[in-house]
Amino acid sequence: MSPLYVCRDLVQRYEGREVLRLPELTVDEGEVLALTGPNGCGKSTLLRLLAFLERPASGRLHYAGGEDPRQEVTLLLQDAYLLRASVFANVTLGLRLRQQRQGLRDIYEECMRAVGFAEPDELAGRDRRALSGGERQRVALAARLALRPRVLLLDEPTSSVDARSGRAIVEAVRSCVDRGTTVICATHDRALMTALAAREVALGRRWDEGEAGAGGEA
Repeated sequence: MSPLYVCRDLVQRYEGREVLRLPELTVDEGEVLALTGPNGCGKSTLLRLLAFLERPASGRLHYAGGEDPRQEVTLLLQDAYLLRASVFANVTLGLRLRQQRQGLRDIYEECMRAVGFAEPDELAGRDRRALSGGERQRVALAARLALRPRVLLLDEPTSSVDARSGRAIVEAVRSCVDRGTTVICATHDRALMTALAAREVALGRRWDEGEAGAGGEA
């Protein structure tokens, strides 16, 4: 496998406060990586950097994919936001923003089934407010799967969902891994790490526990 991400001496600061210091990290194409460590150690910050939603304060973050990594990398937050729109509109939003108009219904159904909804048509017109927390998280994951990402970034995907939704999320992510998707997941869930056969990378201390090791989620 060849390296997809290479990070060296990566530092992030917010308003002068250092919240992440990562001396070195290499992620291979198709690898599954679990970011672990205490709350506040920098896991979410690192995911935002890897998703190219932020620029690091210093250091090197090299991505060996396409010219526009934001077309290849997608991030699922712990409490994923859905638009005030139908489930179908939420799942297909990214595709429509990319000017895709063909095959949306088929993609919608495939991705909804992938996250454990046996009857996607029954949910297509439902408003987000009619969904449970676990259902919203699964719909948000389906929206990311619809983009066929090269890299799937996950921030505590099973931490605040019911057991059924948690199992569905694990199975959907495992299917992505089987297709060769690179998966990087911030998690405390040991069962998830085992299910995905993930390589663990433990981040250091919280930002407010001293400077050694760094880390801090904002």
